[in-house]
Amino acid sequence: MRVVSLVPAATEIACALDAIDDLVGVTHDCDYPPGVGALPRVTRTTIPAGATSRQIDTHVREAASRGDSTFHLDAGALRDAAPDVILGQTLCNVCAVTLDQVPLELPHEPRVVPLEAASLEGMLDDVRRVGDALGRAAAARALVAALRARLDAVAAALSGRPRPRVACIEWIDPPFNGGHWVPEQVHIAGGVDVLGAPGERSRVVAWDEVRGARPDVVVVMPCGWDLRRASREAGVMPDLGVRVVAVDGNAYFSRPGPRLVDGVALLASILHPGTVAGPVGAAALELRAHA
Repeated sequence: MRVVSLVPAATEIACALDAIDDLVGVTHDCDYPPGVGALPRVTRTTIPAGATSRQIDTHVREAASRGDSTFHLDAGALRDAAPDVILGQTLCNVCAVTLDQVPLELPHEPRVVPLEAASLEGMLDDVRRVGDALGRAAAARALVAALRARLDAVAAALSGRPRPRVACIEWIDPPFNGGHWVPEQVHIAGGVDVLGAPGERSRVVAWDEVRGARPDVVVVMPCGWDLRRASREAGVMPDLGVRVVAVDGNAYFSRPGPRLVDGVALLASILHPGTVAGPVGAAALELRAHA
C-alpha cells in the first residue's frame, strides 16, 4: 500500500501503527518519528525561514485576504508518489494543506481519508479511521486503548488535588489562546484553563485579558514551534507577574496525534510536580518566576 500524508499528525498516527514503510510522501513539516525525514516531500510553505511570530501572522493574514494559504501542495510530487491512500485534514488551512487542495487528476483514484479531530476524542477517532484505511484496525484499537489508559492514569493520580489556573498561549505576537483539545489537556492534567473551553477554536487575546483571567501559570506553546523557538519568541511577552513556562508546542500540543497524551503528562508534571512524570525526553523551561 502506498500512503501519502498531508498533515504531520497523520504521519505520526501512521507510524504509531507501524506503517512507516507504507509512507511514500509526507509534508515539509513532518519531523517525527525521525525516520520520516528521508521521505519525499509533497508540500511546501511560502513563509520565509526564520520569520518572527509577528511576521508569520502577517504572511498568514495577507494570504487569507487573497483567499490563499501559506501552505501549498506540490501536485507533481503527489502524482509521482502514486498514492493508494491520502491522509489529510479539514480543520485548518493555516497550518497544513487541506484536502480540498488535492488535484482531481491522479494516475489512479486514491482513497482519501479525512482527519477531523477538534478534541482528544476526535484524535482517537482519527487513529481508528487511519487504522481502518491502512488495514491496521487491530493495531489502532490497541493504541486507542493504551492512550485512554494513560489519560485515565493521569486523571486518577490528580484526583482531589487543587486545580491551578492555567493560561495557554498558542501564539505570541499577536497572542492567541490554546484552542480545540488544549483545554481538555489542561483539565486532565489537573488544571483549569482560564482562556478557553473544550472544542473552541483559538482566538486573539489581549495581554490585559490574560492578566485579568488571574492565571497561576502561563504555558507558552506556540503552534508548530519547539521548546527553543518558543522560549526565544517569548522574549516579546510583557511581564505578566506570574510563573511562565515554555514547552514544545509542535510535539505535544499543536498536532492532533498520539503525542497529545504526552502533552497531558507534561502539563501535569508542570502543574503538579512530583505527582505525574513528564514524558521521556520532554522538557519545560521556566521563563520567569515571581513570588
